Amino acid sequence: MEKRLLVAIVLSFLVLFLYQALFVKKLPPPEPSPEMVTEVEKQPPQSPLKEMPPAQESQEPAEKEEFLPVSGEAEEQIIVNTSLYRAVWSSRGGVLKSWRLKEHTDDEGEDLELVSHSSQELNTYPFFLTTDDPDFDRRINNTLYRSSSYTLNLLNGQSESLRFDFADDKGTRVEKIFTFRDGHYDFDIQVNVWKNGQKIESRVQWGPGLGNPTLVEQRKRFGGGRGIAVYQGESVTHHDEKKYKLEESVYNFVQWAGYEDQYFTALFLTSPERTRAMFLKEDVEQKSYFYLTVNEPQIVYIGPKQHDTLKEFGYNTVRIIKYGFFGMIAEILYRAIKAIHNGVPNWGFSIIILTIIIKIIFFPLTYSSTKSMAKMQELQPKIKALKAKYKKAKQDIAQRRKMNEETMALYKEHGVNPAGGCLPMLVQLPIFWGFFRLLVVSIEFRHSPFIFWINDLSVKDPFYVTPILMGMTQFISQKMTPTSADPTQQRMMLIMPVIMTIFFMNFQSGLVLYWLTNNILQIGQQYIMNRFMHKKKRESHGKKRKK
Repeated sequence: MEKRLLVAIVLSFLVLFLYQALFVKKLPPPEPSPEMVTEVEKQPPQSPLKEMPPAQESQEPAEKEEFLPVSGEAEEQIIVNTSLYRAVWSSRGGVLKSWRLKEHTDDEGEDLELVSHSSQELNTYPFFLTTDDPDFDRRINNTLYRSSSYTLNLLNGQSESLRFDFADDKGTRVEKIFTFRDGHYDFDIQVNVWKNGQKIESRVQWGPGLGNPTLVEQRKRFGGGRGIAVYQGESVTHHDEKKYKLEESVYNFVQWAGYEDQYFTALFLTSPERTRAMFLKEDVEQKSYFYLTVNEPQIVYIGPKQHDTLKEFGYNTVRIIKYGFFGMIAEILYRAIKAIHNGVPNWGFSIIILTIIIKIIFFPLTYSSTKSMAKMQELQPKIKALKAKYKKAKQDIAQRRKMNEETMALYKEHGVNPAGGCLPMLVQLPIFWGFFRLLVVSIEFRHSPFIFWINDLSVKDPFYVTPILMGMTQFISQKMTPTSADPTQQRMMLIMPVIMTIFFMNFQSGLVLYWLTNNILQIGQQYIMNRFMHKKKRESHGKKRKK
C-alpha cells in the first residue's frame, strides 16, 4: 500500500511540475507602447441603445439600398474613460487601439494594457470586421469613419454610446455602435454591414493575442496559458495557443467565446442559435499570431477573470475560470478564503488560517491514520514471521493464499485496517489539487504581497526560502510519523522531501505557503498524537503486568 501511495504522490507532483512546460509559452519581448493620443471634445453622443436588435436579416435581392456617402475627414482618437478602464478607439476602421485597466497593473506598475502591441506592428486591431471578401474587409477596416464623439467621460454609473458610420455611393455601409456604462467591464455592441446595398453577415475580430506579458513574467508565473474559451450549452472548450496546430477551428451554436490568458479575458456574448466562433492562426515571418472572430456579438466583456465579477455578470461566464477537475472543491475553498480575507486583509495570512481550518476538519482522519499505522508497526514482527513461515509464497499460489488469509485474520484480530494509513492521505489529495488550481487561476493572488521578500503570492519565491523550509519540515514530519514499511521502503520515502522541494521550487509562493503551513501543523499534531499514543501504550502494558 505504501509503495502504491508513494507512486501516486510522485506522479501527482510530476503532473503539477509539467504544467510549467505545458502552459507557459516563451514569447519575444513586447513592442513599444502605442503612440500617445490627445483628447478633444466634440458633439455629444447619441442616445444609448435600449434593446439589442434581432438577428440580422438580408434585404430582398431585387431591392438594393442606396446610401449617402458618410466618412471621416482625418483619423481621430476617441477616448472612453470610466472608473475601471481607459479605452482608445480610432475612427480609422472604428477599431480599439488601447484598453487599459485601472485596478490592475503590469509588472512595471503601469495600468494593464489588454490590447497587444503586435496590433500596431501588423496593423490589425481588435474589432476589425471580416467577411468572405478579403478586399472588402481591407477597405472597411482601413477607411475613415464618422464618429459621434471624441471623448466619453463616464462617472457615477453613467451610460453613453459611441457610434462609427461609413457609407459610399456604391452600396457599402457600416455601422458600429458601442454603449458603455461606468462601473462595468462589459458594454453593448451592434454591428451592421451592407455590401452592394444588401445587408450581409460580418464577424467581429479580437486579436492578435491578449495583453503583453513579458518573458520574465511568463517564466515566473506558473501555470499560465493563452488561447480561447468557447461555451456551448453546458460545456466549455479551451484552445491553448501553445498546443494549437491548425489554421482554424470553427464552433457553432456558441453562447459566448472569449480570448483569455491566465487572469484576463476579452469575452463576446452572442445568440447561440445563429452564432459561430472561429479560432484562427496566422503565420507571419516564422511567428504565429492568433485571433478570435465571432458573428453577431451583442455584449462584450473586457476585464479580469474574477469569480465574483463574472458571477454577477451572469451568462455562466464564471466557467471561463479553469478550476480544473476538482473545480467544486476549488470554488468552496475560494468562498472560504474570501470570507477569511474580509476579516484578515492579507492573502498570505488568509491562506494560513484556511490551512489551519482544513487541518482541524481533517484531524479525525489524520488521527485515525496515525493510529492505524502505529498498530501496523506493532504487528510487523508477526507479519515477518508469517512471511518466514511461507517462504515459497511468491512461487506457490496455495501458500500465498494461506499467507494472505492468516495475515487478514491477524489484522482482524487486532482491529487493524491495512488501508487505514493511506486512505486519509488520498482523501486529502483533492484538497491539495483544489488549492493548487485556486492559487493558479484566482486573480486575487496576482501581485498580492505576504510579508518580507514575498511580494507576489502568484509567483515563485525569488530566493527559494519557503520551498527549502517546506522540504525540511516534510522530512521532520515524515520521520515522526509511524510506518510499517521495511527499511528499503523507508529509505525510498526519505527521497520524497527532496523530490517535493524540487517540484515546489517553481510553484506559486502561495501554494508553497499552504504546504509549509500544513507541514508545521502536521509536526505539532504528530508530536501530540505520539505522546498520547505512548501514554496509552504504557498504561496498557501496566495493566497487563498487573494481571
